[in-house]
Amino acid sequence: MKQSDKNEVEIGDSRLFSIPFTIEISDDEIMSKFDFILSIQHDLNNNDFSCTINASLDLFNVETVDKISQRFHSMLHQLFGSIDIQMERPIYEISLTLPNERTLIKSLNNTQVLFPSTSCIHHEFVYQAMKCPQKLAVELDEQSLTYCELLYYAQILSSNLLNTYHVVSGEIFCQCVERSLSMVS
Repeated sequence: MKQSDKNEVEIGDSRLFSIPFTIEISDDEIMSKFDFILSIQHDLNNNDFSCTINASLDLFNVETVDKISQRFHSMLHQLFGSIDIQMERPIYEISLTLPNERTLIKSLNNTQVLFPSTSCIHHEFVYQAMKCPQKLAVELDEQSLTYCELLYYAQILSSNLLNTYHVVSGEIFCQCVERSLSMVS
């Protein structure tokens, strides 16, 4: 690394230029040229990087700037935090979500429901339809079906398959339908 000019730093075959991001209005007043500034400084003596964020409080609240800094720190940690640094790591593998957000997403996605081993899913559906017949079972755009209506259409379909196509228990059949409420029943 070579520092040729106060505003220019060479690292390998790359050259970095610093630009002034403040305007001196008077001796005691300095104004920023930008609404959001991330400045990165490298200390040659200690070989340390430091990052500073300056943001206009007219446009950004403190919580937003804090989240941005946490995400930036998390990205840097993913890139350079491990001992085994992988220089070939694709950018799409870097996560923008914070660890606490990943935990929340995992908890929200945990929708597994345990059913009794003696019960089949269609039996549980019939039980739910009998228990809450007027509750909404499915919605699509502006259409909806209650459990009672969905059970009715499912029974019509099963009767049609049994009587017209002579489908027997355990036989596999395919059904091709457009995206609609009929694809559920």
